Amino acid sequence: MDGMDGVLSQEEISALLNEDTGMGAAGGADDLGELTPDEIDAIGEISNISMGTAATTLFSLVNRKVDISTPVVSFATWDDIVEAYERPCVFIRIAYTVGLDGSNLLVLKEHDVKIITDLMMGGDGTNLEGELGELHLSAISEAMNQMMGSAATSLSSMLNKMIDISPPSADLVDLKDTLNGEEVDEFLAGRFVKISFKMEIGDLINSEIMQLYPFSFAKEMCSSVAQNMEADTSTSSSADTSPAPAPQPEPQPAPQPMAAPQMQQPMAGQQPMMGMPMMGMPMGDMSQMYAQQPVNVQPAQFQPFAGDFNPITQQENIGLIMDVPLDVTVELGRTSKSIHDILEFAPGTIIELNKIAGEPIDVLVNGKYVAKGEVVVLEESFGVRITEIINN
Repeated sequence: MDGMDGVLSQEEISALLNEDTGMGAAGGADDLGELTPDEIDAIGEISNISMGTAATTLFSLVNRKVDISTPVVSFATWDDIVEAYERPCVFIRIAYTVGLDGSNLLVLKEHDVKIITDLMMGGDGTNLEGELGELHLSAISEAMNQMMGSAATSLSSMLNKMIDISPPSADLVDLKDTLNGEEVDEFLAGRFVKISFKMEIGDLINSEIMQLYPFSFAKEMCSSVAQNMEADTSTSSSADTSPAPAPQPEPQPAPQPMAAPQMQQPMAGQQPMMGMPMMGMPMGDMSQMYAQQPVNVQPAQFQPFAGDFNPITQQENIGLIMDVPLDVTVELGRTSKSIHDILEFAPGTIIELNKIAGEPIDVLVNGKYVAKGEVVVLEESFGVRITEIINN
């Protein structure tokens, strides 16, 4: 057992079940705090298919190659998560509303969330300055909504029933300050199922992500898989035992009189028809005839590679985050003052700025300089008329 993440191999899990519950590997576990080896395999297979679909969706959002490794299923406690993840993490709660009753948590590192959200907004994944804010949480929630929605569709096909989720919610959690996992979700107070994945996005991310399941939710998914398999088996058995229809004799066609072959000579100046040997023509003459036919040979032409950029895909990616709110700031000017000058501020104090009267003001979006404008009055409110767009 690895002390950092509590990962157990299949042999260790079987031994643990034998010691704690007195059951063999083929036995069942009625306690919600344990899973049988067959249930662990089922959970791993479900997660593998679901996250494979989610990785395809994430690729369409970030326009980068996404690789997610085979999942590793283990048991864990809140202390195991704290030891494995020292940095602040983003906990994304996915609640199932149709088909399954329960929820699970997806855990991403703060650094990874910044890269993913920057890629979603058309960046190159290197704009990581500043703290993780509401903009990042809103964008990663939308990404998880798309990813886990597609995963739910795959799960629906696997379980043969409708599966749907509610919009995910994301929270930044400092594991060192959160002493009790129950503050994040109730099932984190005890032991739970941890599913670990290695996620790679181009050359920007090579990290570990986790899914955390309560035992009751994991058992419900395993039960649904077992019921679906039993239904498929019974359907297959009934199809095998049904009597095969007796073969019907095929009607014999009436014999037709054979027509005598007619000799057809090519007209003057006409090429012999290709694909059929001429009646009465020797094989040597036929080979000479085929050899004399002209063959049109042209070099192969290929479309030039245009790189990874696809403007249509880029427009679709932007469309997914059109509803994400951004902070727009209008800056009239700036100046620097000493602490002594600031302490002398009083009502009526005039502060001189670094811009002259009539000079365009700056327009910033999320702290980034994007445009220049001039102040206007709209009824009783101030406004800004954009006069110039800044191309960074």
